[in-house]
Amino acid sequence: MPPRFGDRALKNGAKEVLAWLKSHGNRGNRAAMGPRYGLRADKAFGVPMAAMLSLAKRLGKDHDLALALWDTGWYEARMVASLVDDPNLVTAGQMDRWCRDFDNWGICDTVCFKLFDQTPHAFSKVVQWAKAPDEFVRRAAFALLACLALHDKTAPNRRFARCLPLIEAGASDERNFVKKAVSWALRAIGERNLELNEQAGRLARRLASAPEAAPRWVGKDVIRQLTSAATLRRLNARHRRASSAH
Repeated sequence: MPPRFGDRALKNGAKEVLAWLKSHGNRGNRAAMGPRYGLRADKAFGVPMAAMLSLAKRLGKDHDLALALWDTGWYEARMVASLVDDPNLVTAGQMDRWCRDFDNWGICDTVCFKLFDQTPHAFSKVVQWAKAPDEFVRRAAFALLACLALHDKTAPNRRFARCLPLIEAGASDERNFVKKAVSWALRAIGERNLELNEQAGRLARRLASAPEAAPRWVGKDVIRQLTSAATLRRLNARHRRASSAH
């Protein structure tokens, strides 16, 4: 059973969560993290993601617990921290501190997908982190932008269009984890609606004709997705529904 906290001190709560994670770790899972999934984590128990999701659901939202779990440095504790934190209480400073701790794509993407994209600071952090030299900070910028494109249903097109120059600049980064996040962001923007599909498609075609390998790969990867019959059918159907609603 996942731990129950009641009125016990935060310190004990974090320790109890860590003990639970350790007891549910698996040596085989831990050994496969690097070779199978490309996850480098110096401090990991090998807990399956399903178990972490179940634990976080039963713990509920707890900002202070999330901060304490993050500070342990354990991979699974940080994953759970991103699941139980309250985005309304996450500050811009906390986002910077956690982002500097990112050392693998799993932590980076999960924190962006489950937490950071729900904060009011998200778009400003995309702009800030996209210019950072660190590989995982820069990946976080584009992973966060992709998550915003997927999850923020109210943001106007212009917010995403303003990020296209960041994507164009980021596409020249040859580092694999950055390059893949850039592609993810451009694809996610282009799949929001027909207008953004056209804008993202123009950028993708420009990148695909670049002489350098990294932007050329991004461009070709994105064009395949944005021009596919399935994507265009979906966007046209969405456009028709939106038009009929008005």
